[in-house]
Amino acid sequence: MITDGLLMLGVLLALSCVLIVLERTTGWKVFKYVPGMVFMYLLCATLNTLGVFSQDEATREPIAQVKDVLLPAMILLFLFGCDLRKIIKLGPKLLLTFFVASLSLSVGMVGVYMLFQGLVHTEAWKVFGALLASWTGGSANMVAVQDILQAPENIFGYALITDTIGYSVWLMLMFASVAISPKFNKWTRANTTYLEERGAEDLAEEKRPVTVASLSIVVFGSIFVSTVSIWIGGLLPEIGAVVNATTWSILFVSLLGLAIAVTPLGKTAGSSEVATLMLFVVIGQIASGSDFSAITQAPLYLLMGALVLIFHALVMVVYAKLTKTELFSLAVASTANVGGIASAPVVAAAFNKQLVPVGVLYALIGSFMGTFVGLAAAQIMSAL
Repeated sequence: MITDGLLMLGVLLALSCVLIVLERTTGWKVFKYVPGMVFMYLLCATLNTLGVFSQDEATREPIAQVKDVLLPAMILLFLFGCDLRKIIKLGPKLLLTFFVASLSLSVGMVGVYMLFQGLVHTEAWKVFGALLASWTGGSANMVAVQDILQAPENIFGYALITDTIGYSVWLMLMFASVAISPKFNKWTRANTTYLEERGAEDLAEEKRPVTVASLSIVVFGSIFVSTVSIWIGGLLPEIGAVVNATTWSILFVSLLGLAIAVTPLGKTAGSSEVATLMLFVVIGQIASGSDFSAITQAPLYLLMGALVLIFHALVMVVYAKLTKTELFSLAVASTANVGGIASAPVVAAAFNKQLVPVGVLYALIGSFMGTFVGLAAAQIMSAL
């Protein structure tokens, strides 16, 4: 078992290095169907499940601090070169996709509860209200609803297990969906012109040579901005339980990144490559907290959570077919709901780094509305 925090960080960096090198140099066909970041998630989660990583807080503190710094820095770099005017031109369809995702999760949660309410605790509606708050907003929303409704702690733990495992599996599927995106878009007859145009713009900008000067800007500069954003986020007031220091920090770097994008600094070479390296480390940190062994606990709650996600997926696929929506919008909208502000921009970056603002926007909307969605659904379930 690894009990040294720096060694754990070193292992995550080593896994990132190996997978990135294999994916970029070997030409193995497996990477066409399962991206390196999915392997990163599976490997780290498996190692944690097998007990390789210590659960001691002191051991995990270094990698948690590194992730806290890398996440805002990564979002900032992925926003370099992003033309917000073209994002705005996408129209209201992106927002509609997000709300359809939220609605499908809400209807699914209430519907599944109706089917199983006779088999669960009489106050389970409070637990599922909190779970829905997490799956339409984030962990902060979940805690807020639990505190408001005073859900029994002995069964609230089942919601935490369901949330953790459901989020872990769902995030892995969203990363894996990148590989089937072209086929899915062809099936829905989606218009992906804007994605293709941004890809071409990326290639044109990345032809600039990467130099020591450009690397110093993207590495040292982004980390400095990240630390400043964390400091600023800590100074700003929390609004309820959904707007906290992390929300302010990510909002700050997002706005700054969009501002930099319209300046010559936004074309600094190497920003995409460095952000990709950070992406692997962030995924590794998230996965290192996943424990697949918890699936043996609270099977009924896990089953109900799985059914909600399956219903959500079916609704989103039907919606995509009817409205000719591309997989990117579905995956990021779904991740913003189930995962929240830390994972939606990461999934967006996996599809196209130019569209990270969509992930940030989705997640911020969810962070505000998640608590109210959870409370509304809980009210409906209590009446049943």
